[in-house]
Parts: sequence; structure tokens; C-alpha cells
Amino acid sequence: MATTLFTQNIIACIWDFDKTLIPEYMQSPLFRRYGVSEANFWTETNSLMAHYQKRGYHISGEIAYLNHILTYVQSGQMARLNNRVLHECGADIAFYPGMPDFFNRSRAFVKEKPEHAKHEISLEHYVVSTGLAEMIRGSKAASGVDGIWGCEFVENPLQPGFLKQKEMDIKAEAEIAQIGMVIDNTTKTKAIFEINKGTNKNPSIDVNSNIKPEDRRIPLQNMIYIADGPSDIPSFSVVKSGGGKAYAVYNPESTAEFEQNDRLRQVGRIDHYGPADYSEKSPTTKWLRLQIHKMCDRIVTDREAAVAQRVSRPPQHLTTTLEEETAKEVGKAKNKQTFFLDETK
Repeated sequence: MATTLFTQNIIACIWDFDKTLIPEYMQSPLFRRYGVSEANFWTETNSLMAHYQKRGYHISGEIAYLNHILTYVQSGQMARLNNRVLHECGADIAFYPGMPDFFNRSRAFVKEKPEHAKHEISLEHYVVSTGLAEMIRGSKAASGVDGIWGCEFVENPLQPGFLKQKEMDIKAEAEIAQIGMVIDNTTKTKAIFEINKGTNKNPSIDVNSNIKPEDRRIPLQNMIYIADGPSDIPSFSVVKSGGGKAYAVYNPESTAEFEQNDRLRQVGRIDHYGPADYSEKSPTTKWLRLQIHKMCDRIVTDREAAVAQRVSRPPQHLTTTLEEETAKEVGKAKNKQTFFLDETK
């Protein structure tokens, strides 16, 4: 018997990281650990593309900053930087109010109404960031989310001819040496479709496979994308155009960020915006809770309508009362009498 791949009773909040969950860039603890000037690093990084272009090279912004970290390692200014160190630095990341507790606290939103709990609706959280995945894994947010996408580095890269050799048992810690994964503001949308199709839960499902909407694990209309600004427009657009919600946050102390989000809403890029404050009574928490409840209501309506369409009504027992039967018999008798009189005329 044919069946759908997934029950589609899951809601997903998909989060940017820097300036969304945290007030600074996540690399700040890394720079502090090595005594590197953060302002100088980003100034250099932002000018790399123009300098390389003069030399005939074309590189993306995310590649530029990842390569520049590797250059710092090679120059000795970040000597012995490896994934373990990145993980440790992640523990020093400071979050906006209410985070990361919001992740676990919000999972109760889908169980607040009996009809939602009846349909076993659940809420999942994902981080999709252009930052460093290993730092996010080392942060306090890691235990509260269901998946992390971010840039990654490789240590001990395999050498030419490795296919003909047994892999060496590497015990000594090495420095990061190559870029393993790049997530930029465009490829973030690929992560969204991996969540949408269930690739992250079932590796046998390829993200490029043609999958019917009803067979996708989390429909786009069951998603809320939360980020801080214009760089996330591609992801805002994918989720919003699919029927989901797009929400922008701003640092409550920044008038410029507030104005930026207001412009995004005016041009229809987002549904709403609010302060990056995830405490229990904040406007952002209230808005997210409201949208989650609305999605739950729609899921319940859709699922119950599907049952009504697919299940025929069973035969009913006759419940005619004695009085109704008597009245019917009397009516029949009168009809017969009238017919008889008409015939005798």
C-alpha cells in the first residue's frame, strides 16, 4: 500500500547565528585567545577581494575570511589552531538574553493546546551559519538544536597517493590546513532544502532529488527563518515564498539595525521584526510563539481534513422511534383510503 514518506507534523525554526543569537561575531573569543586584533582582521578580510581582483583572482567573501584564518595559522599568529581549540573557544560565546534556553523552552509551545498534542506536533531548531561549525558545536547552543550547518576546516589533509596506502594512525594534534566546507548566504538555501526534504535525517534522500511536496519531511510553510539582516535575503525569500515566515532581529541598542529591519519589512522581504531578546515575555518570543501556534492550528486542520476525505462514513443503525413508525403507518392508511374513495367515484 502506498504511503507518504513523512507525517509532516514538524515545525522548524531555522536560525542564523552571528548578530542573531549573539551580539558579536562568534570568532571574537578566538581572536582574544590568540591576542589578534579583531578589527584589524576584518579590515584585512574586507579588502582582500579588491586586492586579489587587482591580481586577477576572484574569490568570495566567505572563502576570503576562511583563507585569511589559515594564513594567520601559517604565519604563526594563530599557531596550533585546530578543531579542538575552535570547539573550546565556542564555550566562551555569549548569547542574547533568553538564549540558548529558548530552544528547549519553546518546544513546549506545540503542546500547550490539547488538539496540538493529540497530533503529536513537534518543534525542531536548526542553525545555518556562515560562521564556524566547530565553534557552534562547542557553544552552549549546541545541546538545544537539532542540526548545525557552518564552515569547517580539515586537519592532516590526505596526501597524493593516499588511495594506495593504508591510512596512517594520527595521534598528534595538527593545525587546520584546508577548508572542508563553505556556507555562504546563497548556499544557506541548500541547507533549508535539506531540512525541507529530510536529507539531514535520511542520507539516502538526495537534496537534488525531485520529491513531491506531500513527501517532504518539513514543508516550507512549517518553517520560520530568523536572522539579522539583508545578507539573509535569499533564505528569507525561500521560506517566505514557500508559505513560511521570515523574522528579522536587531540589537536593541542599535538604531541603525532597527531601521534596517524596518526597510526589509517595507519592501516585503520579511513578515515582521523585533529585538534580539528571547526572554519569556519579550515581543520576539511572543511573536514566534503566536506563529508556531498558527502553524499548529493549520497542521491540525489539514490532517483532520485529510482523514475526512479519505475515510467513508460507516453504515448507521436505524433510530426511528415508535411514534414515528405509528405516524408513518397512519399516513399510509389515509393515503389508501383517499385512493379508494377516488376509485369509487
